[in-house]
Amino acid sequence: MHWRDLGTEALAGMLARPVRSALTTLGTVLGITTLVITLGVGATAGNQISGQFTAAEATRLTATIPEAAQPPDPAAPPVVSWDALPHLTRLNGVVTAAAVAQPSKMSNASVSSNNLIDPLGASAQTLPVVAASRALPAAAQARVRQGRFFDEGDDQRADRVAVLGEQAARQLGIYRLDSLPAVFIGNDAFLVIGILGDIRRPDAATLASSVILPPRTAAQRFGISRVTSVLVTTRLGAAPLIARQAPLALSPGSSEKVQVLAPPDPATLRAGVEHDVNGLFLVLGLVSLVVGAIGIANVTLVTVMERVGEIGLRRSLGASRRHIAAQFLAESTMIGLIGGIIGASLGIVAVVGVSLVQDWTPVLDMRLALGAPVSGALVGLVAGLHPSLRAARMEPAEALRAGT
Repeated sequence: MHWRDLGTEALAGMLARPVRSALTTLGTVLGITTLVITLGVGATAGNQISGQFTAAEATRLTATIPEAAQPPDPAAPPVVSWDALPHLTRLNGVVTAAAVAQPSKMSNASVSSNNLIDPLGASAQTLPVVAASRALPAAAQARVRQGRFFDEGDDQRADRVAVLGEQAARQLGIYRLDSLPAVFIGNDAFLVIGILGDIRRPDAATLASSVILPPRTAAQRFGISRVTSVLVTTRLGAAPLIARQAPLALSPGSSEKVQVLAPPDPATLRAGVEHDVNGLFLVLGLVSLVVGAIGIANVTLVTVMERVGEIGLRRSLGASRRHIAAQFLAESTMIGLIGGIIGASLGIVAVVGVSLVQDWTPVLDMRLALGAPVSGALVGLVAGLHPSLRAARMEPAEALRAGT
């Protein structure tokens, strides 16, 4: 039997019972549609999240110096000094960098507001006291909401000035700076010159509840002299290289003591998002395909039983077992193929629709669009194996007798 004749016979068999064929195809349509939507939406969502991550996170590095890595002798040189920042900022790809010193002994300091300025405000709070370099607002992606940040002169003179995080200012009852408020750290008074807010960098979020001092002021007044972390902002794409170079730039002699937290690879993030999104729905799609395959197998088997007389007549006219099996396999495969084409089309439309609603850029793999009909055809082929073999095993005389 020529393949054209085989296709014509299969199509005629499907059109002879159009409602049954349509309902049988529905299972494959649902399965293929679910698979295409799952893979398409997963790839689109992964690309969208990866793009947002790349813009917001892929330029942030944090170099930390654990307290255990610092030399035990207070007089010994620290692992990273404040003067090492220019060596880091000279690296190609570094936009800005700021050093922060936050020793554990000053993480619970008693800070009080100036009661002469605001007698009704909270007079004492337990707040962390940190030292930071002048580039902190830029490196922390923050904004000085009121006043100003300390400058080089404040640091060189070791002025008793402080910048409050917005949460710390709220706890101390300081909302305005025009009356020159002050805070007391122990018995030392510090003029509040600025309030730092809108901190968008997650690893700098603790600064919102901190009292920030110039490095020399913190070293002279409280012995805060050892850098504990460095916040680095890089150009897009430069983070992996800077992550390898930063320890050497900050501490050439003890680079192994500097730990750099680099952002994950966007490709890895995209793959993780797609995996999480696809996991559950792939199972649902496969279940739908299995249900569709069972439906095709049942309908094909019923069709074989209804067409016993036709099978006997074909065998008596010279059709071989192979021809009979091929005829029913072609019908089930065509049902799966049509279901795959319809399912792939519906799935692509659904992915584009979701992308339009969410204002995303749809990501469609042409291999998926072309492979979905093939998958549907394979499902139909596998589902039709048992019924076609059963039809091929029928003897002509018994089939004619049963069909009369």
